[in-house]
Amino acid sequence: MRIAIDGMGGDNAPAAVVEGAVLAAREFGYDIILVGDNELLHKELFKKRSVPKNISVYHAPEVIGMDEPAAISVRRKKKSSIVIGANLLKEKKADAFVSAGNTGAVVCAVTLKIGLLEGVDRPGIAIIFPTLKDLAVLIDVGANIDSKPEHLLQYAIMGDIIQRYILGRKRPKIALLNIGEEDTKGTDFIKQTHVLLNSSMLDFVGNVEGGNIYTGNCDVIVCDGFMGNVVLKVSESLAQTITIFTKRKLNMNLITKLGALLSLPAFVALKKEIDYSEYGGAPLLGVDGICIIGHGRSSAKAVKNAIREAGQFYTHQINQHIVDAIKSYGES
Repeated sequence: MRIAIDGMGGDNAPAAVVEGAVLAAREFGYDIILVGDNELLHKELFKKRSVPKNISVYHAPEVIGMDEPAAISVRRKKKSSIVIGANLLKEKKADAFVSAGNTGAVVCAVTLKIGLLEGVDRPGIAIIFPTLKDLAVLIDVGANIDSKPEHLLQYAIMGDIIQRYILGRKRPKIALLNIGEEDTKGTDFIKQTHVLLNSSMLDFVGNVEGGNIYTGNCDVIVCDGFMGNVVLKVSESLAQTITIFTKRKLNMNLITKLGALLSLPAFVALKKEIDYSEYGGAPLLGVDGICIIGHGRSSAKAVKNAIREAGQFYTHQINQHIVDAIKSYGES
């Protein structure tokens, strides 16, 4: 299996990307193609005691910054690590592409270069996150902010596939993110989507409010990219804020410090459970190839786990399952 990774993508690139790639190459045995500035990537590789033979470098002299406009940058910077990574996927020189770079540019480049799966109208970004019961899927979190009800039905189908073949749930429960649980709540767009989902063969359990996202009562939560991105960013910010508040309170005096010391194993376990780096990256679903988008602040562990996730999508033939599922819905 050949996985191309954007060596210049993310706030901690190229150091964290190279380290994560080395870890993945050793642990999973995949052929890793580091895409980026040849000199910088080899400099980082040189720092390692030993470099696995299944790591190679593909030169890309340009970089698309995190704050650059996506479409314009993809057109102008044809030698960027993101565009070249997408090209490797298009030319079948890589079986998957992983990037923690500019999300908009990754979506734009991959969609333009390799197109969409048969039957898919719009791509969607999914995230896998922990709830009080199990792991859940939220889709879309930013690929498409101008959605139609039919797009959300397809997102539900794709989320259902992830739960079945990656997370092992036989009959995933699907919910629609809304401002209330009643069928009459929400905009016309949401109401129309509700009708589509309710008449589908999916196990649709109705609307779910923002306050119930993490209860674990549903396995796949569907929304448009605008709402999903807001949920994602607020959740990340809240997790960071709670962590800071907790540290402040635990350092108030000797008694709280002692309590923190005694509770350390619990805090370590909690940190691991809510750490995004444990779950890899966010798959860009609906495109005719495997693309995993990492967090902009991805650490080496996050990079390694994003590569692991790409391997899982390839092994379980997720894209073929999506095509088959959407085709069966079209014929029903």
